[in-house]
Amino acid sequence: MSALDAALPFDFEHRARAALESERRLTVGIVGFGTFGQFLARRLAVAGHRVLATSRGDYGAAARAMGVEYFRGDADAFCEEHPEVVVLATSILSAERVLRALPVQRLKRSTLFVDVLSVKAFPKQLLLRLLPPETDVLCTHPMFGPDSGRGSWSGLNLMYERVRVLSAAEDGPRREARAAAFLRFFAEEGCRMVEMPCEEHDRVAASTQFITHTVGRVLGAMDLRATAIDTKGYQALLELVDNTRNDSFELYYGLFLYNRASAAELERLERALDTVKGGLFDELHEIARRQIFPPSPRGGSPEGSGSDADGGGGGGADEVAAELLPPRGGGGAAAFLDDGGDGGGESDGGGGRRARANGGGGGGRALPSGAPQRRLGDGGGGTRR
Repeated sequence: MSALDAALPFDFEHRARAALESERRLTVGIVGFGTFGQFLARRLAVAGHRVLATSRGDYGAAARAMGVEYFRGDADAFCEEHPEVVVLATSILSAERVLRALPVQRLKRSTLFVDVLSVKAFPKQLLLRLLPPETDVLCTHPMFGPDSGRGSWSGLNLMYERVRVLSAAEDGPRREARAAAFLRFFAEEGCRMVEMPCEEHDRVAASTQFITHTVGRVLGAMDLRATAIDTKGYQALLELVDNTRNDSFELYYGLFLYNRASAAELERLERALDTVKGGLFDELHEIARRQIFPPSPRGGSPEGSGSDADGGGGGGADEVAAELLPPRGGGGAAAFLDDGGDGGGESDGGGGRRARANGGGGGGRALPSGAPQRRLGDGGGGTRR
């Protein structure tokens, strides 16, 4: 009897702990068992949750290996298992079609629906529009995937919005506890929990996610390769290319099509590239101008160095034409400088060069005495852009 009395407190503690673990243990159904669905299911199963999954593909062996109950192409049987939480883990482009085909009427009316798509305003509106009003809705976005989250999830961002949790309903406390338990799963995995409206997420993610994918795909199209002298920065770019290549173009297109802010960010990227290119070529043109119009030995202005009065100004043009500017016959210095002036120049018939002052001329060749003078556009050395 004494032994039994001594064991009672420990038995009570054990039962209380078991009850708490049972409350935290969820039955989670995953709709869409592709790469990300399996990535999520594996962690949920390891954490002790019962995991169901349904998809069109033949993923039965993979599901069994991670302790997941799999229903291939049988959404009715999947829903008959009455998962407490249904996670929509499809592609962005197929989300609406899959949700419309799901036999929601076979689920409990209080089911919690969660999406993990990479855009947020679109699934939020979709779930509120297509689901019965008795269901709960939680929008989440794990800001990582199978590559970046291969090891630990510690410190990785998990964005979420409690779109609709009916805490005022008769079973409100249970609904609140269920939503909290699902979010706790990510917190206990080490995620940094970020509560944010879905619309704000899309505005921010257009820069942080869509531009990252865009730059990675642009660099991938350049076919960058590792070399023997790679810098750390270049290695980081190659890693970015690898990460974005592992994601499907369907995902990238979904980030563009279903996020209103993505188009504006793409235009900003284009304008920024034009600005950078413009800075490079402006500097190059200034170097060319200084070589074409060197300061006069007598202290005159560069513009006067190629005038008729000097008779021999603009001597730096031949050096620039040979080293920097396009060869003669292909547009001349003025075409390269592209400043709207006359680039070919005219000869006065006496061997001296006469440069036009309004466009940075002085790049033409002297015509022999008596030769017909050529004007711009007549097949001479210069062209007007």
